[in-house]
Amino acid sequence: MTAAPSSTPQSAALPTPSPAQAIEPKPTHIRAESPLRDVMSGASRIEFKVLDHGFIALVDAMPRLVPEGQTADSAIVQAARVSYGAGTKQVNEDRGLIRYLLRHRHTTPFEMVEFKFHVCMPIFIARQWIRHRTANVNEYSARYSIVKDRFYTPTLESVRKQSAANRQGGEETFNTTDSQQVQTAEQFLTFLGEMEASYQKYLKLTEQGVSRELARIGLPVNVYTEWYWKCDLHNILRFLSLRMDKHAQLEIREYGNAMFRLLEGIVPITMEAWRDYDLEAMQLSRLEIEAIRNLAQGGSLPSENKREQAEWAAKRASLGL
Repeated sequence: MTAAPSSTPQSAALPTPSPAQAIEPKPTHIRAESPLRDVMSGASRIEFKVLDHGFIALVDAMPRLVPEGQTADSAIVQAARVSYGAGTKQVNEDRGLIRYLLRHRHTTPFEMVEFKFHVCMPIFIARQWIRHRTANVNEYSARYSIVKDRFYTPTLESVRKQSAANRQGGEETFNTTDSQQVQTAEQFLTFLGEMEASYQKYLKLTEQGVSRELARIGLPVNVYTEWYWKCDLHNILRFLSLRMDKHAQLEIREYGNAMFRLLEGIVPITMEAWRDYDLEAMQLSRLEIEAIRNLAQGGSLPSENKREQAEWAAKRASLGL
């Protein structure tokens, strides 16, 4: 009798693995040479209140962990020394190297450090802020969600006049001892109140079926928005140079000042050097240097441009010349 065929299939011959397939790569875990600390001291966020309803919060940093006894400045030094080689550790101390990098505009090492912020600010400030196109931004969407009932309103004492010399700003406030000026400031605040009252109409129309993406277009730009903003330290310093400047709009300066305070404890060496070489420094043009050389002859600026003349006069006064 012929045996019944086996129901068990013949095992197929397996291909011989190639050398590349035979060796499975495994990651190498390298422990830190010294204990590490969290630059945010274990906090999930560090927040400052700004304006009447706004805030700026630091929610993450890179590096988050640094050697015990060091700050995130160490990541800048580490990145810079890749270029110079290991031998420079005995030549330059960290503070001296960072100051050298900032002084001579060697910016790449500062791009190795990043910060992520959660910011709540009026839309008119967000529109200024977004002009800095060097960050990753994700904004609260009024297409998907109802805008919150938060509107920026300055105090009566902080309502500013239009500058006669600067078309895009104003620094002088209305005189609160002058009844006519007080009346003008009060009229402005009344106007803002009327704009804020439009919020109830916005809500009612969305409840009646008007799409959120369309209903939002009737809201004024003093309503608050929110976003997450992640940026490297080099471009943050550029942002602060412009937004902490005395010529920047007061409201965005408040955010710039708060951002500076958030970073000051995490990269203190960098922020100190930046103040010395940028924020509180003065840049001189070729014409201004020539005028200084000719102080004995009066130090006049060889230019007929009125704006340049005014800027030179301000610098001379600041320098005591």
